[in-house]
Amino acid sequence: MAVLGLHTFAISPIWDLGVMRAQARRLKSLGVGLLEIPLLRPAEIDVRATRAFAEDFGFELVTSLGLPATLDVISDPESGLAFLEQSFEVTKAVGSAVLSGVTYGSIGQTSGQPLTRREKEGTCRFLEQAARRAAKHGLKLGIEPCNRYETHLMNTAAQAVEYIEATGAQNLFIHLDTYHMNIEEESFAAGFTTAAPYLGYVHLSESNRGVPGRGMVDWRAAMLGLADIGFDGPLTLESMNYVDRQIANGLAVWRPVAENRNDVIDVGLPFLRKIASEAGFNFL
Repeated sequence: MAVLGLHTFAISPIWDLGVMRAQARRLKSLGVGLLEIPLLRPAEIDVRATRAFAEDFGFELVTSLGLPATLDVISDPESGLAFLEQSFEVTKAVGSAVLSGVTYGSIGQTSGQPLTRREKEGTCRFLEQAARRAAKHGLKLGIEPCNRYETHLMNTAAQAVEYIEATGAQNLFIHLDTYHMNIEEESFAAGFTTAAPYLGYVHLSESNRGVPGRGMVDWRAAMLGLADIGFDGPLTLESMNYVDRQIANGLAVWRPVAENRNDVIDVGLPFLRKIASEAGFNFL
């Protein structure tokens, strides 16, 4: 059975345990079984309190990140690996088995040129080393293709497959996002089918990053595409309802994504559950 998740940017720009405790019962009543914690600054996470919170309310946890803009993992992979090492330690300590996101680069950084052989090979080497380090912590490492305006390193499911097969790492998986897919893939069905052998995590994100069902994403096509490949992993609502200042520029978030911020959760989650149910999904 699948699990319904929520990226906590829907509630707060940072991981705030006070906010999360106040919202926990509301989220559980809406069917949320998983919370995604952004690790933009891993040292800020109170790991013991976070783990206790998750156990108290019965939430599964996933961590995610985009590497800091100050890092260049191709010319200086060791700095990137050091940042990931700290993130792996936090991920393990809070009780998560997964770190995902733009683990191969920085959000919002592009070269203005097509991907070069040097960049592709350097990214492969970095991911191979990162996956090896993640494995030492007993973790899986996700890679999320992003749209062409946020990166030129990995935009499609097919490119993600190429990276994983080039590294040969058994603990790497693909993390797809309907927002990026809506820009880059020929169809949701095609993207999910391509990624299927390695697909481990899915972001459900509207075309305007706001309330699911109030944008251009064809949600029925997306859910049917996932159902057709037998996907039973986490389906996580991601909205840039509240965004940390560190990545707002990279994500090009200049204005509120919803007129009423509460609608992202109060309207968006029931909508996604309904569409998923119609496609045959049952949630834990």
